[in-house]
Parts: sequence; C-alpha cells; structure tokens
Amino acid sequence: MPGAVIGWDMSAALALGVALGVPPLAVAELVPVIEAVMVRKLNEELAANDGPGVRP
Repeated sequence: MPGAVIGWDMSAALALGVALGVPPLAVAELVPVIEAVMVRKLNEELAANDGPGVRP
C-alpha cells in the first residue's frame, strides 16, 4: 500500500530511550513489541482514511 508504515528507525528509538534514561537492553526488548502494534494500528488508520494526510 503506498504510504504504508513498515517500521520504526531503531537507532532513533534506542537514542530516545537513552535520552529518557531507559537502559538500552530494556529498549531492545520492549521496542520491537511496541513497534509491531503501532505499525499495525497506523496502517489500519491510513487504510481507513484513504492514505496519509491530515483529515479535517
């Protein structure tokens, strides 16, 4: 699907975790699980609204 989300930038996720004081091992364990749910939900939202963009 054009405009679909396929994943997160894991280096950015690890850097954000470090900036927030979360141990890198915890981020490495938790982010993939969170990412899978968020990617699925974002793509459902995109499909429901006919693709990317701001809706009024």
